[in-house]
Amino acid sequence: DFKELMLKLKEEYERNNTRWRKVAENIKGVSEETTTGVHRLYQMLEKNELLFSAINVNDSVTKSKFDNLYGCRESLADGIKRATDVMVAGKTVVVCGYGDVGKGCVQSMRGFGARVIVTEVDPICALQAAMEGYKVTTVEDTLGEGDIYITTTGNRDIIRIEHMSKMKDQAIVCNIGHFDNEIQVDKLESYKDIKKLNIKPQVDKYIFPEGHEIFLLAEGRLVNLGCATGHPSFVMSNSFTNQVLAQIDLWTKNYDVGVYMLPKELDEEVARLHLSKIGVKLTKLTKEQADYLGVKVEGPYKSDHYRY
Repeated sequence: DFKELMLKLKEEYERNNTRWRKVAENIKGVSEETTTGVHRLYQMLEKNELLFSAINVNDSVTKSKFDNLYGCRESLADGIKRATDVMVAGKTVVVCGYGDVGKGCVQSMRGFGARVIVTEVDPICALQAAMEGYKVTTVEDTLGEGDIYITTTGNRDIIRIEHMSKMKDQAIVCNIGHFDNEIQVDKLESYKDIKKLNIKPQVDKYIFPEGHEIFLLAEGRLVNLGCATGHPSFVMSNSFTNQVLAQIDLWTKNYDVGVYMLPKELDEEVARLHLSKIGVKLTKLTKEQADYLGVKVEGPYKSDHYRY
């Protein structure tokens, strides 16, 4: 997917090499909602390649701890079920990555009765997974055992061709992290003497010359969008409310070039706007309680570095 995007940009540049410079001059700022997109913005900022201000919506608490976690907890299973009708209970599911997306995915699969194994590079996330009762090991150690493999990392080459060539017969492979390069789809396609059989839209069976077969969902792209309709609207409302507030903030203020977070009071306001829909009644601080904590009665209630 990213290669195609870069090719399109290259074609446009060759047609008109001043277009993007002119576009950039008229941009007041951008708001970015995805983990991958935010990483790109910070990389551009480090290299002095960022041309305008940007608001990091992804790391607003009411986005990352809701869309990424609760959204994936529901839409992952929706995608896998619509694509395969597989019985998850009793299966061994390998979830690659234990960030907010990974946490939602393991909760989903465990809720269906799967035995869940987690792979991680980050020692803190690995310890979290272990303390929640999940086995944490490498992809290599799960080969021949895993029934379903799910990538959630935002990185490349997580499931490699040497993994897929040694997987259990009829293993299911899918991605809910970012681009299709989390799984080495191109190397799977070009594997010597492999046979590809399209079962139905977004479900392909690959038969290896050694005899075993695997199922790839959504061509390695996001399974919850390719095989289902993404997150439920309620949790997306959180994310899109953040986007609207970010756009208003960019329009009404003059930010210098950089990557910014929405202020905590707006993050809390996004949550507050959604409470009545699900029957929540907030407790109110007294003036004495607020003074004791050193906060305002109406909030914000937590510091910027608080980990929810």
